[in-house]
Amino acid sequence: MRRQRQAKIVATLGPASATKEMIKALFEAGADVFRFNFSHGTHADHHARFEIVRAVEREVGRPIAILADLQGPKLRVGQFAEGKVQLEAGQEFVLDRDTTPGDNTRVCLPHAELFEVIAAGQSLLLDDGKLRLQVESSDGQRIRTKVINGGALSDRKGVNVPDAVLPIPALTEKDKRDLAFALELGVDWIALSFVQRPEDVHEARALINGRAAVLSKLEKPAALDRLDEIVQASDAIMVARGDLGVELPPERVPGTQKRILRVCRQHGRPIVIATQMLESMITSPVPTRAEVSDVASAIYDGSDAVMLSAESANGAYPLQAVAMMDRVISEVERDPLYRNMLDAQQETPQANSADAICSALRDVTQIVGATATVTYTSSGHTSLRAARERPMAPILSITPKIATARKLALVWGVHSTISDQVHNESEMVSAACQTALKEGFAKKGDQIAITAGMPFGQPGSTNLLRLAEVWGSI
Repeated sequence: MRRQRQAKIVATLGPASATKEMIKALFEAGADVFRFNFSHGTHADHHARFEIVRAVEREVGRPIAILADLQGPKLRVGQFAEGKVQLEAGQEFVLDRDTTPGDNTRVCLPHAELFEVIAAGQSLLLDDGKLRLQVESSDGQRIRTKVINGGALSDRKGVNVPDAVLPIPALTEKDKRDLAFALELGVDWIALSFVQRPEDVHEARALINGRAAVLSKLEKPAALDRLDEIVQASDAIMVARGDLGVELPPERVPGTQKRILRVCRQHGRPIVIATQMLESMITSPVPTRAEVSDVASAIYDGSDAVMLSAESANGAYPLQAVAMMDRVISEVERDPLYRNMLDAQQETPQANSADAICSALRDVTQIVGATATVTYTSSGHTSLRAARERPMAPILSITPKIATARKLALVWGVHSTISDQVHNESEMVSAACQTALKEGFAKKGDQIAITAGMPFGQPGSTNLLRLAEVWGSI
């Protein structure tokens, strides 16, 4: 099965998409990557869905990526004696370390580390930013605040601290348990939530130890101060606009999204745009025009993938949401303006053989009208570098490793296939021509451009570019 588009779709699985019939239907409708959200569900739930995805993969004969999204250090208030209180603008409200159920004057904040960094003048945002408190003082035991924007506040609602880098670990104890479980299952990507600094990525990478690729979710303003370092430390990036949109003024989110996209293109890292992309389709079979424009804008900007969250996890129309996203992407990619915008975003190649080869590959495919860009890769590096160039011809990636093929399902323009390792240039050209025919990327007489690293099988050694005319038939 070949997608007739370049950008990819990530669909979150949940109660609305837990059966084999639905998961297979979501894949056939356009989902390339399935996200397991470890903020919800049990290990048994995720294990069952993992087995279904792998069964679907075997049936359809295409590599499917699985993304395990760790919950991260989500901050929450404690509980209230009556479950909910009403805070009024102008009143005083205290957050303290007393675990006694709260009332409309105080509540427990069960995160001791926050009391050391909170200072007068900073803001605290509660319940996804619906309530805003201004800190008046903090003595290490009590944070005294003034309510700026009031409203109802109930048990365990989230707390955002936009004005401080928080001294909290990137991985909670729950995350470490979930990470160990996800790696034992054999997921392809691990998503780290609330990344603030590159050290957060390094810590997780040491635990993962090469067993999965690392995707950093950017949802804290502090991450923007060290954006280049975080992008370089990660295998991919997600713009998680939920918490980011709470902690940043809303009007800054679009510009921030474009800035992150640009940095990811510079460093050749895949980027996923997420949160509220087709939010109304949780309850409606059709999206709003604004949502369609939001998805389209992410594609015009050159995103590798766009993501559905509640729309596919627990909405009423998961299949329609994936199909709609597929149609929007396809329509954008048919627009001549799309190619013009990709070309305008082209980055200067770095001074190394891989960049030189892949930059030339992009030009060659356009000059000779190649129908496919064929990349031989062991680690995925060659295909990633080719994708950074956004060539006009689709990228047919050939690898001997199923793990690499699955990982590349997230990457723009890459159609991964599994093949035996080649040992010389003649075998390479033969296998490239046969695979291009078999997968529907070429017919007899077409030109294809092939890139690889020699010696074959050595990761990160992209140094060969070859044009070939497709011959014979499968």
